[in-house]
Amino acid sequence: MQLFPAMPYAEWSDSLATVHRVAQMAGRVRLLASPRRNHWWNVPFHVTGRGITTRPMGLDPTFTIDLDLVDHRLDVSTVDGRRVSSSLLGRSVAAVHADLTAALAALGIAVDIADARPFDLPDAARPFAEDTEHATYDPAAVTRYWQVLSQVGLVLEEFAGRFSGKTSPVHHFWHTFDLALTRFSDRVVDHPAGADPVTREAYSREVVSSGFWFGDPAYPDPAFYSYTAPEPAGLADDPLPEGASWLARGASHLAVLPYDVARAAPDPRAAVLDFYEAAYRAGATRAGWDVAGLACADGVTDPLRAGR
Repeated sequence: MQLFPAMPYAEWSDSLATVHRVAQMAGRVRLLASPRRNHWWNVPFHVTGRGITTRPMGLDPTFTIDLDLVDHRLDVSTVDGRRVSSSLLGRSVAAVHADLTAALAALGIAVDIADARPFDLPDAARPFAEDTEHATYDPAAVTRYWQVLSQVGLVLEEFAGRFSGKTSPVHHFWHTFDLALTRFSDRVVDHPAGADPVTREAYSREVVSSGFWFGDPAYPDPAFYSYTAPEPAGLADDPLPEGASWLARGASHLAVLPYDVARAAPDPRAAVLDFYEAAYRAGATRAGWDVAGLACADGVTDPLRAGR
């Protein structure tokens, strides 16, 4: 299929809102049932050959939650072979919540999401169990969302291979609904005592993060992005490839390459990789990282293989 198929935000924003909340619902289970990892790496989803998964979690029993975005089903499966599956088609968030709660109970999984609510969304005060508003689900658009996740994920995996330092997995955060890869300098960042615990853990070290998101009401277009945190002085003065720009967000800046600009490039994959590389080098150089020492060609650090 076409690399980076069309994904206009306006055409599937209602379905996106539904799927985002369903994903947050499953993500709440993941948060409660998985061992804690640094920078919240235990929490995000990973892309599969049919959708997205929580990965195995829990011990008694060990189980996974998968969103099958080809057949459009919510699957809860245990390692002893049991599975409870329900359709996502024509279902409100409240109905999916009821299905997920029943599946957990049927499989003997003691995770309580009865009062779970959206995180950092406009309806954060409303429990999923009461959300009958979000029920739009366009199966073609949702499948395309998964296909784009898969394609962008592979580009990010390639970009990850160019760095030999501490790097996150390529993973799908249900908070902001973005696909992200983060590089670390491992310098400790001192946050003020009043900073929220999510931020304190996510940004406890210097980072340059690269990723992709599908758009939201504040920026209603899909885009590739990169940011440096903490942001070094003068970052937005550095040039980016044609079509990309620095977007001010409060006191910091986000490097943005619109999805449709990348799609229109002669080589979309190369355009995205060049964008990520330029934004990374701008941030890492200004922050004083050992850019040359951390560089890695084609995922190879073996000096003999690398020809050093």
